[in-house]
Amino acid sequence: MLEVVALSALTTFLLNVGNGAAGEIGKNLTLSAGALVRRTLGRETPLPAGAEERSELAGRLHAAMSRDPRRAGEWARLVESAQGQAEAPSRGGMPPAPWAFTDRQKVLRQLMREAGRPWEGRPRVALLSGPPGSGTTSVALRLAAENRDRFPDGQFYVDLRDACDDESGPDAAAVLLRLLRETGVEPDRIPATEAGRVRLYRQITEGRKMLVVIDHTTSLAQVRGLVPATPGVFLVVVVSGPPLLLEAERVPVPPLTDRYAKQLVRKVAGPANAARVNAQLPSLLERCQGNAFALHAEARLLARGESGPVPRAEAWRHHPVRATAQLATVRLAPEAVRLCRLTALGGWPSVSAAIAAAAGLVGEEAAARMLDEAVDVGLLEPLPDRRYRFRPEIRRQLADTAAAEYGAEECSAAVGRVLDALVDRVLPASRAALPESWRTELPAEFDGRSGAVPDGIAVLAAELPNVVRAVTVAEECGRITTALWLARALWPLQLKAGYWDEVLPALRDAARCAEENRADERTAAALHFQLAHCLGEMRREEQANRAARAAVTYERAAGHLRGEASAVELLGLLSLNRWEYEEAYDRFAEAEAVYRRIAAGQEGAADLPRALALIERHKGRALRGQGRLEESRRALEHAVDFFAGRTGAPPEAYNHARALTDLAETLHDDGDDTTALARIGEAEALLPPNATPHLAYLARLRERCEAATAR
Repeated sequence: MLEVVALSALTTFLLNVGNGAAGEIGKNLTLSAGALVRRTLGRETPLPAGAEERSELAGRLHAAMSRDPRRAGEWARLVESAQGQAEAPSRGGMPPAPWAFTDRQKVLRQLMREAGRPWEGRPRVALLSGPPGSGTTSVALRLAAENRDRFPDGQFYVDLRDACDDESGPDAAAVLLRLLRETGVEPDRIPATEAGRVRLYRQITEGRKMLVVIDHTTSLAQVRGLVPATPGVFLVVVVSGPPLLLEAERVPVPPLTDRYAKQLVRKVAGPANAARVNAQLPSLLERCQGNAFALHAEARLLARGESGPVPRAEAWRHHPVRATAQLATVRLAPEAVRLCRLTALGGWPSVSAAIAAAAGLVGEEAAARMLDEAVDVGLLEPLPDRRYRFRPEIRRQLADTAAAEYGAEECSAAVGRVLDALVDRVLPASRAALPESWRTELPAEFDGRSGAVPDGIAVLAAELPNVVRAVTVAEECGRITTALWLARALWPLQLKAGYWDEVLPALRDAARCAEENRADERTAAALHFQLAHCLGEMRREEQANRAARAAVTYERAAGHLRGEASAVELLGLLSLNRWEYEEAYDRFAEAEAVYRRIAAGQEGAADLPRALALIERHKGRALRGQGRLEESRRALEHAVDFFAGRTGAPPEAYNHARALTDLAETLHDDGDDTTALARIGEAEALLPPNATPHLAYLARLRERCEAATAR
């Protein structure tokens, strides 16, 4: 069967293993590959970090297989079980094109020339740029609307404007994650690493005709991996501000000429308001200076029949969007203006009625009404689920005015109230998401004002960008304890929902903040543990190892046995993922010894049997990697018995299925495929229908066992 495992296929498999799908099932495949590497080469071989080293390993394995047909057959079955076709993407969800759109045909023609020019091996990329409010987004959306037939395999839009305007936005890996989600890739198929995501993006786009729009890009790094390698993909990078140093067709979006600016204003205001428009046009055109957003916003104000004082010349000469914001504020009641100004101070990525109510010190119902009024005059943009956001220039204008109008003390108090509101919202949500976990216990000083939370994960996901921002804001305000507890509240999102890219910035900031401010050891340990877990899931092993070791050090200093054992256990899991099976086993044994030091009545004593059962499962996996299959089998059978409820503990279907899967893998390695198939059937019966990745993995494992039985 050697011909089935061509060297190129084996190299690709090893490249994918290290960068492959995230989560438990991706780790299972990695562990199976590592165990087979050891059996093939006869010694432990850690997972190589780079592509060149993995290619070299593939060569050694291929040479060894030529001398061992049975081992070649095992590799053939494993490689074949891991292969999958690049899934056809969805057709995307491009936002609607703007209704009022004028004077952009020249820009659109330039874009279409780039999309349709001869390929000649040069990627089709356009860099669309212009000052804030110039209409770059509108141009990109209009391009998509007018050319759907040209891109039959889909149009995909990713908006990166979810960070405070003085921040750099998501990194390259996070941008790839968002785009892959837009194309319809299942979460469990999205690789954990940036390199793996680039590889999957290339597979998905190969041979397809697609439009990809990345809006509000702030750095070259964010889009470098998206440059297409196939002639059918057209990448449009949209920048609100100066253009990036990207090798692309540069397409500037200039201000509207007076002729087209008048057309836009009259179209938005409507024919019924023609007289009012004609009277206001000269000053409006001078104020807006051809800025599409400002013209559109002021035309809407004219359509509402509202008039009032206009900004002084020095207020708008170089900032038409800010001038529009100032003009809009005079159309609002004073209490609504105050609410908007105070809410704008924190730079929150999204605003809800609860956040605005806290900032403005008003009731939520009143805040919701005032936010809707602010949308009507153009100060806010509506988002789904009754949330809103400010344009960056408008947020700055409102925040600057707040500082001048209300003074530093009131502004600081408003930001502090929002921080308190976020704490009151996310800490109970974190506890509700993991009610039995000691990592989500509420601080002693928290009085639980928020009451019950029906869906903690949903609440945390909705507030996640604000919490990430709040960690920075709280530290800047000197509220170190608040910053650290907000970051700790994110644990359920990274453990249960896989929000690793999203929570990483907050965890990095909080762990550093805990060190610099000499937080108590248990808090510092908890944050370093979360950081290590997150980095480990993202396959950043060296960084994860450092953070986990820091967690062990802090837990030991605190005399917290349960925390120390958990952090040592994490070190073992990191070693397991690197194919360092002897090191992993030693760490699991060390963790077990620490757990067993917990005496009756001490913290963690009630959870001790379950913790030891999990350690037994991990030891069984490490023993399998070492080729100690009989010992692995015994350890995993003990774990199976515990989670099946045979030792007196309540049964846990999910962990029972995981332990059965591990046991089936060991049985397969040991040649007992008949028993392995029986364990696979037991695991399948325990899993719900929506456990798709695990069920799919079991199906592939079944195929490997059946193929081995047939031989």
